[in-house]
Amino acid sequence: MAILSLQGVSKSFGALKVTDDVSFSLEPGEALGIIGPNGAGKSTLFNLITGNLRPDAGLVRLDGRDVTGETPMQRCASGIGRSFQIPQPFDHLSVYENLLVAARFGGAMTAAEAPAACMDVLARTGLAHLADRKAGGLPLLNRKRLELARAMATKPRVILLDEIAGGLTDAECGELVATIRAIHSEGTAIIWIEHVLHALTSVVTRLMVLNFGKMLMIGAPEEVMAAREVREIYLGLDA
Repeated sequence: MAILSLQGVSKSFGALKVTDDVSFSLEPGEALGIIGPNGAGKSTLFNLITGNLRPDAGLVRLDGRDVTGETPMQRCASGIGRSFQIPQPFDHLSVYENLLVAARFGGAMTAAEAPAACMDVLARTGLAHLADRKAGGLPLLNRKRLELARAMATKPRVILLDEIAGGLTDAECGELVATIRAIHSEGTAIIWIEHVLHALTSVVTRLMVLNFGKMLMIGAPEEVMAAREVREIYLGLDA
C-alpha cells in the first residue's frame, strides 16, 4: 500500500488554478523529486499535503486513510514532516531546544523520550557539536541542516523537502545531499522540490514535473529530463 497518495487534488485562488487535478502515490521508503518553473504550484502542493491548505477537490490519503480534513498538527502526528524553503527556526532557542520543541509538540514524544531522540537526530544530521548554539547565529548550511533536523525530530515516515539545497555552494550542497541520502537509506520516504537538479537526481528514484498546476509527467529521472516537453517548458530549450 502507498504510504501517501493524492487523488484528483485541485486548488484555486480566485480565477487562478494553482493545482489542477494532481494524482500520484508515494511508496514506503521511496524518494520522489518534483521540478517545475517558478509559479508551477510546487509549494502549494506541499501545503495541500501537510494541511496548511484545503483542496477545493480531491483527496489526500496517508496509509490509505483519508486525511483531507485533518489539521497540519494531526498530519504531523501521523507521520508527515516538512522543511521550508526559507529556514524558520526559533532564533532565540538553541539548536537542541529547537528539536525538543519539534519532538514534544510535533512528534508527541514524552518528556522522558524526547531528549535522547533529539540527540540522535542531531548526530544523524551533523549538528551534535552545535547543540548549545543559538539557532539565530547559524550560517546557512547549518540552518538548512537544522530545518531538516526539526522535521526529523517529529518521527516522520514521509519528509517533504522544499528547495533545501537552494543558496548553498557546491561543497555545502554535497554535504547536505550526503545527509539526505543517509536518511533516505534508513527507510524514510522523501518528496523533494528542488531547482538544484544534480542534487535532486542523485537521491530520487522518480521525478515529477509540474507546469501551471498540472502534472506534466512522472517517471525515472533520466527519462523525464530527456523528454521534449520538459526541455521546452522547464529548461527553456528549443527541443
